[in-house]
Amino acid sequence: SVTGVQTCALPISTIALIEHDMAVVMDLADRVVVLDYGKMLADGTPSEVQSNQAVIDAYLGVAH
Repeated sequence: SVTGVQTCALPISTIALIEHDMAVVMDLADRVVVLDYGKMLADGTPSEVQSNQAVIDAYLGVAH
């Protein structure tokens, strides 16, 4: 739960949220776009983005 954030039930709304706390993003967003150095890695629902291998590699690291 995010303190100080109000929800709004508008039929269509877009908010650009730049946040590195993924728990906050996943709780608030219906759609997530992930960028890495300006390149779009993923675009989809929070569950789609969380399971995207490019996102996992970029933000959790890859074994070398």
